[in-house]
Amino acid sequence: MISLPFLSHPVSTLLVATYVWAAGVIGWYLLRLPFELKARRTRVADARHRTLRDYTLLTISTLGLGIIPAVFAITGWPRGFTYALSASQLAAGTAVFIVALWLFWRTHRDLGRNWSVTLEIKDSHQLITSGVYRQVRHPMYSAFFLWALAQALLLPNLVAGLSGLVGFGILFAFRVGREEAMMRETFGAEYDAYVARTKRIIPGLY
Repeated sequence: MISLPFLSHPVSTLLVATYVWAAGVIGWYLLRLPFELKARRTRVADARHRTLRDYTLLTISTLGLGIIPAVFAITGWPRGFTYALSASQLAAGTAVFIVALWLFWRTHRDLGRNWSVTLEIKDSHQLITSGVYRQVRHPMYSAFFLWALAQALLLPNLVAGLSGLVGFGILFAFRVGREEAMMRETFGAEYDAYVARTKRIIPGLY
């Protein structure tokens, strides 16, 4: 239990963590929505990589980052895998989710009309290497991993908490190579030079 000054009685740490997780998910959607609407108005030049495989990976990621944790938040299932949540874990999860949301916003802003949910090349597509893309090639994936980490901290359930890392990890493992091959095919030596001076998702490490 934790005490909040604007309430007359203590509230469950788990309840607060659940609300923080839900607020983070809603915040992510609201941050992405205007960029998604703008991207839809940009003509797609190459959609060959927008396949059933890509949609399947997106579905797996959505299960891990959205559906499974939402079921736990609403019903408490699966109850046998739940453990006690500490206030420090709640604080850490909140901080990580805030960083993830900032990085989501920044990557969308830097990409502009070049962004898309699925693997595709837009008309007049540009290779973005400035802003957060100066540090890593896939900061959007970095943000999703931070979201998954925040979920693991905020939801004290071994299934629901870790499902984001598993679900998005599967998407990343089976998608990032194909995405980079698509970019290399489109931008050639310019992309090779970009790869040579940057890491994928963690500056200086990977």
